[in-house]
Amino acid sequence: MKNIDLTNPDIEKLIANIEKVIIGKRDMIELTITALLAGGHVLIEDIPGVGKTQLASALSVSCGGVFNRLQLTPDVMPSDITGFSLIDPATKELTFRQGAAFCNFLLADEINRSSPKTQSALLEVMEESQISIDGETYELPSPFMVLATQNPVETYGTYHLPEAQMDRFLMRLEMGYPGRENELSILNRPESIQAKDLSEVITLKSIEEMKKTASQTECSELINRYIIAISEKTRDDEGILLGVSPRGSIALQSASKAYAFIQGRDYVCPDDVKYLAPFVLAHRLILTASGRAKWENASNSIRLFLDEIPIPT
Repeated sequence: MKNIDLTNPDIEKLIANIEKVIIGKRDMIELTITALLAGGHVLIEDIPGVGKTQLASALSVSCGGVFNRLQLTPDVMPSDITGFSLIDPATKELTFRQGAAFCNFLLADEINRSSPKTQSALLEVMEESQISIDGETYELPSPFMVLATQNPVETYGTYHLPEAQMDRFLMRLEMGYPGRENELSILNRPESIQAKDLSEVITLKSIEEMKKTASQTECSELINRYIIAISEKTRDDEGILLGVSPRGSIALQSASKAYAFIQGRDYVCPDDVKYLAPFVLAHRLILTASGRAKWENASNSIRLFLDEIPIPT
């Protein structure tokens, strides 16, 4: 195993371009790109005004991908996402009209405001990268990534995302407030730069090539056992009603490979797994009442478990 220069110049150019819009959040940018290279989707859960939508838009513009945004409300229908078939008046034949999911980057804004029926339309889209309608299967473009946002504060008029839906997201992220100096930099910018003002710095073909390379990153048997030990810990604790499934273990391994690639390594180290575990696993847990009293939230439980599990050497 050796360190190799896998990231320059494309990854650094991509991050630097997004940082023109999203200041002081390199860690969130890296995690979003990690999810992209791992072939996963991201749920960004935070209050309005911290850059959730701008991050998704900046990523798509920087990659030159097709970007669609859905402002999800209770009246949005599943067909708005998947598309629908109708009779063409001119030819009298059944034709298919594509929905918003036919893109490279789909921003599902305020996903928890859509109805359960509409939320379920995203399940096949996110898992299979395809849509089945009227006996026909339509492949989505590659790469394909869903970036969903939700406001954890305002719950009036929202629908809780079911566990099956949450499990489709590779990561759940929180942008958080910028630091004082970063917010000062935002205010002192000579002009407000929006995602639409960015230029393309990397091609979709390059993204596909990097995804393939990242998937070949070495993950040793010791690292795999470390991942399983973390998952098993969530299944055995009485404070957790629903622990991490094997899909969660696979997700953590995939994310760790992609993150190691971004850091310029061709192998996964324990620190990659430990850093990513709260982002990849916490949203897959359901705590009991005693668990909420003990840890407050699932992310805290994962961090405490990580302190208890021996790190492989």
